[in-house]
Amino acid sequence: MSVALIKLLDTRASDFEARLGALLAVQVGIDRRLEQAVAEILAKVRETGDPALVDYTNRFDRRQIADAAELEIPHAELGAALGALPDAQRVALAAAAERVREFHLRQKQESWDYHDAHGNRLGQRVTALDRVGIYVPGGKASYPSSVLMNAIPARVAGVGEILMTVPAPDGALNPMVLAAAALAGVDRVFTTGGAQAIAALAFGTATVPAVDKIVGPGNAYVAAAKRQVFGHVGLDMVAGPSEVLVICDGSADPDWIAMDLFSQAEHDEQAQAILLTPDADFRARVEASIARLLPTLERRDIIAAALAGRGALILVRDLDEAIALANRIAPEHLELAVADPERWLADVRHAGAIFLGCHTPEAIGDYCAGPSHVLPTSATARFSSPLGVYDFQKRTSIIQCSPAGAAVLAATASVLARGESLTAHARSAEYRFKPESR
Repeated sequence: MSVALIKLLDTRASDFEARLGALLAVQVGIDRRLEQAVAEILAKVRETGDPALVDYTNRFDRRQIADAAELEIPHAELGAALGALPDAQRVALAAAAERVREFHLRQKQESWDYHDAHGNRLGQRVTALDRVGIYVPGGKASYPSSVLMNAIPARVAGVGEILMTVPAPDGALNPMVLAAAALAGVDRVFTTGGAQAIAALAFGTATVPAVDKIVGPGNAYVAAAKRQVFGHVGLDMVAGPSEVLVICDGSADPDWIAMDLFSQAEHDEQAQAILLTPDADFRARVEASIARLLPTLERRDIIAAALAGRGALILVRDLDEAIALANRIAPEHLELAVADPERWLADVRHAGAIFLGCHTPEAIGDYCAGPSHVLPTSATARFSSPLGVYDFQKRTSIIQCSPAGAAVLAATASVLARGESLTAHARSAEYRFKPESR
C-alpha cells in the first residue's frame, strides 16, 4: 500500500512534535477578498433588504425569483414532504427526531429563587429566545439531520419562532430536509443561502424577520458572515472542518476502525481523521483496511484528500499517552474503541462528544443517538460545549432587597464602591441605610 494514503506518526520519533503540529494546524488566516465580498453582501442586504436578497439568491443559486415572497416555502409543503417520503426514510427520520427530543428534554433549565438570612430575594429567571434562525446547507450536500439537531433543542427550549434558511441551487431541494423541518417544528422556511441568508436573518428584511440567534453549519462564506454579524445577533459557533479521533487498544475489528475514519473524512477535504494505538500490528492492519476499503466508497476522492492532508495513524507508547494526547487535541468526536472504555472515561477532559466502546461509532451520534451533533471543533472543546437547549435559553438575575437586608448589603456596597472611587455608587447605596447622607 502507498504510504501517501495517510500519514504514519510515532510519538517516540524525534520529529513527532513537529509533525503533529503540522497535522493539527488549522488555516486560521483571514481570506481578505472573501471577507470583503461577504462584508459587501451583508451591507447590501442590510441597506436594501429583499431586492438584494433576491438578486444574490438568483445569482449564486441560479434561480429566477421575481419577488422575495417566492423564497418562502408554504408551511403545508413541509408536512406534505414528510407524508411523501418512502416509509423507511419517514420512520428513520421520526425515530431520530424522537430520540433527539427525549435527550434534550432533560437539558431544559427552570427558573429558581431563594431568600437569604436578611430576607432578600435572589434568583434566576430562565426564558427562551424569541426567534432563532437555523442555517441548513444545501449545496454539495443536504443534511436533514442538521435540521433535527438544531431545531429540536430550540423547540424544547420554548423558542417563540424558528426560521430556517436552506439554499436551493437550480431550485432543487432535498425533500428529507423539508420533512425534517416538519418533524422538528420549524415555523418558516426560506430557500436562500450563503452570506445573504445570514444577512437576512441578522438584520431582517420585509420578508425575512430578524432573529436573535443564528445556528447551523455552512461554507466559508457562511462562516465569514456569521463572524461579521456576531454581536448584532448571537451565534452557536463558527465551526471548522469535522474531526474524529479514535483510540484503540487493538481489540477492535480494523475494518470497523477504517470505516469510522472514513465517516468523517467523507465530509470534505479538510476533515480530520486520526487513530491513536499502542499496537503496531493493529495500526498496520488498519492501514491495510484503508487501502482495501477506500476504493469501494462513493466519496473516495474526498476521503483520500482528507486522509492525505489531515489524517494520521499514530503509534503511542500506551493508552495513558493516548488519552493525554487526546486531551491536547481536544477533538470534536472521540471514540474510545477499547475493551474497557469506562476505565478511561474520567481521564478525558476535552472532547465534544465521547463514544464508548467498539459498538458505538461516531456515525450513530451524527444521526440518531440523541445528543445534538453540533459540536465544538478545532480544539475549542477545551472551553466550549455541544449545542443544546441551554443555547436557546437566556438567564436573567432577580434581586429584591428587604428594608433590613438593604441596610446590610448597602453598607458592604458602600465600602467597596468608595474603594473603587465610584462615589455615586456609594451614595446610592448609602441612601438605603444612611438617610442623612442625602
